[in-house]
Amino acid sequence: MQYVKLGRTDVTVSRCCLGTMTWGSQNTEAEAHAQMDYALSRGVTFWDTAEMYASPPNPETQGRTESYIGSWFEKTGKRHEVVLASKVAGQGAAFGGLSWLRRDGAVTRHTRAQIDEAVEGSLRRLKTDYIDLYQLHWPDRKVRVFGGASFKDYDQDFEAFGDILEALDAHVKKGSIRHVGVSNEFPWGVMRFLAESETRGLPRIASIQNAYHLANRTFEVGLAEIAMREQVGLLAYSPLAQGQLTGKYLDGALPAGSRKALYNRMQRYEGPGALDAFRAYVDLAREHGLDPAQLALKFCDTRPFVTATIIGATSMEQLKTNIDAFDLAWSEDLDKAVDAIHVRHPNPCP
Repeated sequence: MQYVKLGRTDVTVSRCCLGTMTWGSQNTEAEAHAQMDYALSRGVTFWDTAEMYASPPNPETQGRTESYIGSWFEKTGKRHEVVLASKVAGQGAAFGGLSWLRRDGAVTRHTRAQIDEAVEGSLRRLKTDYIDLYQLHWPDRKVRVFGGASFKDYDQDFEAFGDILEALDAHVKKGSIRHVGVSNEFPWGVMRFLAESETRGLPRIASIQNAYHLANRTFEVGLAEIAMREQVGLLAYSPLAQGQLTGKYLDGALPAGSRKALYNRMQRYEGPGALDAFRAYVDLAREHGLDPAQLALKFCDTRPFVTATIIGATSMEQLKTNIDAFDLAWSEDLDKAVDAIHVRHPNPCP
């Protein structure tokens, strides 16, 4: 396993990050504990969660993922061996309000009071007194989040960047969070946060957690340059396009227990041209004697603007396959072949 610095911080993270959102929905507590045991034994020291998990979000499972992590920390005493990231929900309008996340039933926003409540709730469930990286799960303004909305829906008058950083800064000063990051963010938002931190001495964002995979390379337009020049690296989520890049859904297949079979929430990955792109990448992997999942993961791992790639698994077999991908070699021939497919099928799943 390789390790890098998180942004401009002194925190070292593994290039492979353990995603956790299935714990509490598709995975039991015992299965989550087994995944944590194995991942740590393989050197995966960077883990990512959120107050809203398990996924898909609903009031019955909200917070369950963090609670499973907390019970593992309590059982093993290994909190100090993990760099832990969590997230606070953004503007609730993107999900119909999410009023069940807050004690007073308010629509979720990045206000000081809501950030305070979210941080305190996460710390309690995680059974820890600090979170290494605390991220804004999605922007608090109207933007094209998770493939929805359009430019006409953008919030033209949003100016709360400094207020949000001040609310986070209060927790940095208390020691309850060490560093801050953003997620599902856009170039303008990233640069506004960086400007506010520089001019006002507020916490500097250390990372950008956005969707990035072979069928969605939109990060490379705008955000990749920011990531490299400003040292705000990408934490690539959904590197397998929710399993599509493994090939398991090709030809109409619907594996029992898969996220598509259970929740039918794959529309982001089923747009025009998506199937042809997935088939091309799966065929490429097989031509080179590679597991399609490992090709997709190693592609992300070899991008210079990526700090870590977030994996997710519902079985130990999947987890082992995913972690093994980070030990594979990457070649110029693979790079050229991937780019050739990208030219023919550019970003069908933004």
